[in-house]
Amino acid sequence: MEAPGGAEGVRCHHPVVEMLDLPFLPFCIFLGLLGFVCVAFVSAWCQYWRGGFAWDGSTQMFNWHPVLMVTGMVVLYGAASLVYRLPSSWSGPKLPWKVLHSSLALAAFILAVLGLVAVFRFHNDHGTPNMYSLHSWLGLATILLFSCQWLMGFSTFLLPWAPAWLRGLYKPIHVFFGSTILLLAVASCVSGINEKLFFSLKNGTTQYKLLPAEAVFANTLGLLILLFGVLVLGALARPSWKRPDADSLDSCQPLLADER
Repeated sequence: MEAPGGAEGVRCHHPVVEMLDLPFLPFCIFLGLLGFVCVAFVSAWCQYWRGGFAWDGSTQMFNWHPVLMVTGMVVLYGAASLVYRLPSSWSGPKLPWKVLHSSLALAAFILAVLGLVAVFRFHNDHGTPNMYSLHSWLGLATILLFSCQWLMGFSTFLLPWAPAWLRGLYKPIHVFFGSTILLLAVASCVSGINEKLFFSLKNGTTQYKLLPAEAVFANTLGLLILLFGVLVLGALARPSWKRPDADSLDSCQPLLADER
């Protein structure tokens, strides 16, 4: 045990640390508003500058791709990551929070799959090659890793077959890849925005290098997505916002285990 005057005591009472020790609820509200702004920005970009939305293989169908990816893989996935940071999840039964966490992640995955359908159908209908750019490689790798993450999490933490030692062994791996997937999703979205601007702002339009209004707007969208991801990762890394019993055996109990 460390003495009260040790490094831990000094660190906890340092004025800078106290100033930055924000309550989680105001942070969560701000993050929710930021996520809403990200979705609003990508929707406005595709509606105002890229021609709107359709589901017919046209250019308007492609516009669903960035909207669904930002909404699913960044905003909803980020929300799913922070479920266990909610103070209200620290007491009482864990069942509702496990259901909420897995449901948000599943919703994010469904939107991501629809986003892939939109871009692949658009490419195929227009004879555009698939999977040649760094953005496409990074994006598909993120989705594949996410699908493995969700399946492993569901089978390990929500079903009763896995022994306690296996759940305890896998949990830090699950947490690590959860943050990694969010980081990859943000990188995929930012690279996709940049790629779309390079492809679109040419041949009769104001070139990207001249920074037209669309470029400024989309670049701002990229920065907002990056800020959202950084704030989520920062919240996940903050010890004071971590569930007190997060490392206990009880926190690794499966969702469908018999409770007697």
